[in-house]
Amino acid sequence: MQTLSKLAIGLIALLHLYIAWFEMFAWTTRGPKVFASFPTELFEPTTAMAANQGLYNAFLAMGLIWSLTIKDSQWRFKVAMCFLIFVAVAGVFGAATVSPRIVVVQTVPAVIAMVLAALAYRQTRSDT
Repeated sequence: MQTLSKLAIGLIALLHLYIAWFEMFAWTTRGPKVFASFPTELFEPTTAMAANQGLYNAFLAMGLIWSLTIKDSQWRFKVAMCFLIFVAVAGVFGAATVSPRIVVVQTVPAVIAMVLAALAYRQTRSDT
């Protein structure tokens, strides 16, 4: 269960690293292809805004990666849950304000990872 939990957290961290890269460095080049409904002429003027959003996604990824490096199981669980909650809430907000699809891409995986992390933590506590 511990391995499955770490894998889920790692995949979510990778997703947010990708989003950070996309928003910070590929907004004007790949953005128009990905967000076809967004007017092409708005990508250039929104570069700074997208980069700012990307930075927040990088912070989410770094927090999740940090949780994977913590040896103490209780501390690791708490840090992972904190950042997974941030991801889930950001996904709900994004779904409400941008596209309902965001809840599937962001919130659902975070909630699954939270369940796996809780099961792994419970297993760790019962093993001692």
